[in-house]
Amino acid sequence: MSSAVNLRIVDFRSKAFDSISANLAVPRASLDISKATQQIIPLLEDVRLNGESAVVKVTQERDGVDPRPLKVTADEMAKALENLDLTLRKAIEESIERVFKVSRVNMPQDSAMKLADGATVRQRWQPVESVGLYVPGGKAVYPSSVIMNVVPAQVAGVKRLALTSPAQKEFGGRPHPTVLATAALLGVEDVYCMGGPAAIAAFAYGIPQIDLEPVSLVTGPGNIFVAAAKRALRGTIGIDSEAGTTEILVLADASANARFIAYDLVSQAEHDEAAASVLVTDSVELANAVINELTDIVSATSSSTRVRAALEGQQSAVVLVDDLEAGILFTNFYATEHLELHTQDNEAVLSKITNAGAIFMGEYSPVSLGDYLAGSSHVLPTGQQAKFGSGLGVHSFLRPQQVIDYDKQGLQAVAQLVADFSEAEGLPAHGEAVTARFDA
Repeated sequence: MSSAVNLRIVDFRSKAFDSISANLAVPRASLDISKATQQIIPLLEDVRLNGESAVVKVTQERDGVDPRPLKVTADEMAKALENLDLTLRKAIEESIERVFKVSRVNMPQDSAMKLADGATVRQRWQPVESVGLYVPGGKAVYPSSVIMNVVPAQVAGVKRLALTSPAQKEFGGRPHPTVLATAALLGVEDVYCMGGPAAIAAFAYGIPQIDLEPVSLVTGPGNIFVAAAKRALRGTIGIDSEAGTTEILVLADASANARFIAYDLVSQAEHDEAAASVLVTDSVELANAVINELTDIVSATSSSTRVRAALEGQQSAVVLVDDLEAGILFTNFYATEHLELHTQDNEAVLSKITNAGAIFMGEYSPVSLGDYLAGSSHVLPTGQQAKFGSGLGVHSFLRPQQVIDYDKQGLQAVAQLVADFSEAEGLPAHGEAVTARFDA
């Protein structure tokens, strides 16, 4: 007989709560990125000083393999693509096409504002010149992450793309062949066998021994140590976000399908023991039904041990609220990476949602669709970062630049106003730089 899943119940009925109390009641997994950052600082410095040898040393010590040559050869890429299962290739190609379509339509447009005769301010979007794309290894293989990183960068017009993925012991110390095949399908030539914080440091500082030049921006998900490296190196490089362990929040009412919700909670729990799976509902009956469904689903899945650990961890729970309005309030406070809406009027609920990485509408838009074939990105902000950040997209690889274009008439019209401002701020030379142009 299958043992029941001990998913916590947090009862907020008849209770007031705010962002702090909501997140204390359902905290993310007990992983401290600050402590992780302290642990990896010596490694980052080693890569900065010693390049290739530092990357090789840490890979041998931690993964038990020699990753050399660090740069994947063209023959390896071609062989991986040749051996790619045709059924999987079809799925990958469909995903690529869908992400291309969404990325193209989301491409920001240049704009211009004529403020007066001879006074125009334009904004143009310029691609980042070089990007390092991180594709994780670990407990799963992620060709989908290749697509989510590479395609929007290509649509944005990034000139130089470098991709790295960890050495895999079961593949002779090389990146997973499906990752290599997907990169080959997308035409990525600069692919490296590096993983973890060392790979992020290699992108930031470059590795002269293998002609890897530093990049301007690093994107892609990873474990807490990868996120810690991105935090530590921000400023040396740009980063997309500290995308950490996956999380899903399902907001549902009594009309929802309990079995579908249970499957969706399990689908994210199988990523990692630290994954967060949260159900928020005003229906005790639905909550009980979901918990009952979980027992059989968890027992039957191939990652049962990992899933159970995630569902029974402090980061997962059923949250009971008085009504849907309270559920929306909790959802916005929690600011989840993935939000699923299973209510009678999802559009009405959506209009009140402010904080989420990506929102999945209704019982036929599961998060796992977004992981592969929705056309949206699956590289999304975690750990409440949705309150100020967004998921990876074509915009992530672009920089808005303002172009100020005034002629003599346009400047003369505001020359005295500039001078007045500069005098008030104690910076008279600012105003003089303008008025000097109109001296007799």
